[in-house]
Amino acid sequence: MSHESGQLGRRSFLTGLAGAAVATVVSAAQPATANAPVSPYADPRNRFLPDPGMRLDPRRTALVVIDPQIDFMSPKGASWSIVGESVTEQRLVPNLIRLFEAAKRAGIPVVISPHYYYPHDHAWKFGGPLEILQHNLRMSDRRGPLTLDGFAGSGAEFMQELKKFIDDGKTIVCSPHKLYSPEANDAVLQLRKQRVDQIILAGMAANLCVESHLRHFLELGFEVAVVRDAVAAAKVPEGDGYLAALINFRFIANGVWTTDETVKRLMQA
Repeated sequence: MSHESGQLGRRSFLTGLAGAAVATVVSAAQPATANAPVSPYADPRNRFLPDPGMRLDPRRTALVVIDPQIDFMSPKGASWSIVGESVTEQRLVPNLIRLFEAAKRAGIPVVISPHYYYPHDHAWKFGGPLEILQHNLRMSDRRGPLTLDGFAGSGAEFMQELKKFIDDGKTIVCSPHKLYSPEANDAVLQLRKQRVDQIILAGMAANLCVESHLRHFLELGFEVAVVRDAVAAAKVPEGDGYLAALINFRFIANGVWTTDETVKRLMQA
């Protein structure tokens, strides 16, 4: 057998193995109905990992919403061409409205962790792929940390549908996070000052800022549930960010709930 033939055979063998692995995963996630279309986001029919059993206590719970801004969630935003499909599929904005309404009714703190870039941020000397893309798209740009000039109607502004909840004089708007996690802003301080140790997490983007916030909060001892249909992510040739995040949420979050489940839990808490 020639070296070239051997290489082709090895690639075929590995491709077959990968296909079998994918088929096994998809089969495990299929619903009972035969021949029904299977969503790539469907929960596994037979759960392997244990349910952490998170139960909300409204005296120590907050809703944290990440980047509820035009550039991240609106057809008018700079990233719509890569996030729009996922935002639409998950009904992200309508579900966020329901979460805001439920949180306000329950009387729990609502905390916003926004993403802003100022002119000096664009002078950074290096960055990761999505970070560079955001800079190139001029996402969430503001003219400076001490001015709101040009903010109204810009991509950095909050979604119009959500502003009435955010601008009610009670919602906590944190300083901006700069990459993905809340390490660079005051979200943790604000939560601790409210004696919060349970977090309901939602917003953008699922595999970036949401997952990074989740991991950081968990490492600091918070109990965190992610609302799976109140997050969304980019779909690009490199992969589906929402699917990547959903898999990790199942592995590490204390809860992975739908908006319906979350609203019900808040009503019963």
